[in-house]
Amino acid sequence: MTNSIGELSDADVILLTGSNTSEQHPVIAGKILDAVRKGAKLLIFDPRIIHLTSFAHMHLRQKPGTDIVWINALMKVIIDEDLLDREFVNSRTEGFEELSRSLENYSLERAAEICGIEASDLREAARIFAMADKASIVYCMGITQHVFGTRNVLALANLALLTGNVGRLSTGVNPLRGQNNVQGACDVGALPNVLTGYQKVDDDVARGNFESAYGKKLPSKPGLTLIEIMNACLEGKIKFLYIMGENPMITEPDLKHVEEALSAVDFLVVQDIFLTETARLAHVVLPGSCWAEKDGTFTNTERRVQRIRKAIDPPGDARLDWQIICDIAKAFGSDYFEYSSAEEIFDEIAKLTPSYSGMSYQRLSTQGLQWPCPSVDHPGTVYLHETGFARGKGLFSVVEYDPESQKLEEHYPFVLMTGRVGFQYHSGTMSRRSRALAREVPEAYVEISPQDAARLGISDRDKVKVVSPNGELTVRAFVTERVRPGEIFIPFHFSEAPANILINSRELDPQSKITSMKFCPARIEKA
Repeated sequence: MTNSIGELSDADVILLTGSNTSEQHPVIAGKILDAVRKGAKLLIFDPRIIHLTSFAHMHLRQKPGTDIVWINALMKVIIDEDLLDREFVNSRTEGFEELSRSLENYSLERAAEICGIEASDLREAARIFAMADKASIVYCMGITQHVFGTRNVLALANLALLTGNVGRLSTGVNPLRGQNNVQGACDVGALPNVLTGYQKVDDDVARGNFESAYGKKLPSKPGLTLIEIMNACLEGKIKFLYIMGENPMITEPDLKHVEEALSAVDFLVVQDIFLTETARLAHVVLPGSCWAEKDGTFTNTERRVQRIRKAIDPPGDARLDWQIICDIAKAFGSDYFEYSSAEEIFDEIAKLTPSYSGMSYQRLSTQGLQWPCPSVDHPGTVYLHETGFARGKGLFSVVEYDPESQKLEEHYPFVLMTGRVGFQYHSGTMSRRSRALAREVPEAYVEISPQDAARLGISDRDKVKVVSPNGELTVRAFVTERVRPGEIFIPFHFSEAPANILINSRELDPQSKITSMKFCPARIEKA
């Protein structure tokens, strides 16, 4: 997040899109509701009805996959009606003229026809957002999990720049991380193209600092993304795969493809706290440690680095994850991995990572710190881009809608969206072991509109078969107004009916290499 969670409470307008916030980020949803209670206007762009829509000033239900259209339409209204922050645009951005020309194709009438939102509602939402003193954009994977997810994010960034809603309190572009330490994992280099602190692997200076510290040459080319890794396994280019704390046999798209890939490698090692669906395919399972069994740090979605402290010992033969990794590295012949504690590892992170360099366990012992925190006397950064951007001026990106990427086929007339529910968590590895949570949502289901259910002769709780070009599964129908005719929704937590078996992994976002989990052609048949 460019800004902090607490700042949402003081926003005048919050634009929320692609996020079922109450069910997946309840603390943040609470801050959004605080703002609404104070008089803020909540604009929700989401195809489905979610809990927060009952508190929204406007719920604008776009057709799945048309986010670029409605975002560009908002910006065209803002420019046409001279509601932009001209001082901010002139002094702190570049590329405005190119953006303005590109928006000529997004008249309200055309946009309304494509995205399904009334032109008058688009105009009203644009005015509300642009005229706010402090407007914040909040989004999650409903924006990113598309073959054009990167373009969606760039479009939202354009909207924030155009209205000067960056670099100030209670503004910003604020992505919500999907799990509790996703931000921290990315911060310390668990991405294929960067070292710690998002220092690019092809940056000779940054890479040189790591090579000096490690005494080893490091690759200068980015590695593979997860989907690319699966493809490489099937092509015989990867012989050994080591998976830690991840359950791709539930969470990744195209599960048949994933299973084939994992079964194709010569040696598969899985390190986890439970025998997951992925671990069952492994040649060796290494029992790791959970959050309560280790010391370390987590970094949350607002860039806040926080200490965690060991409460209990790992059970049985389970061991601390970092110790397992170090022993494997030493068995490979490395003489570098001689750490004595998690604190020593963190000190190395701080030494090699400019945004963490002012942090230490001592400073983190009483409170978290938000990066960038470049020196030991720096208080941490509450919000980003106050005086400038890393590249100098903020760049407007021309982002065009591609209708060809959102076409349905004759035999698959529904748009399937996948997602989560409040009573289950991600792959269900932990939450489905709770009887209380399982009692609330014990099995998978497909949301279908009353109109579609009546047309197909489907009653609530009927078993139905959902079929996509990629696969099929049988679940119970949940007839509900949450989804509109022509759209269906399935939560992906359930191994006995894994929604991601329906998703293809062939068409990817060219930048992020993410496939579309929020727009999948499908049909429903009564089972």
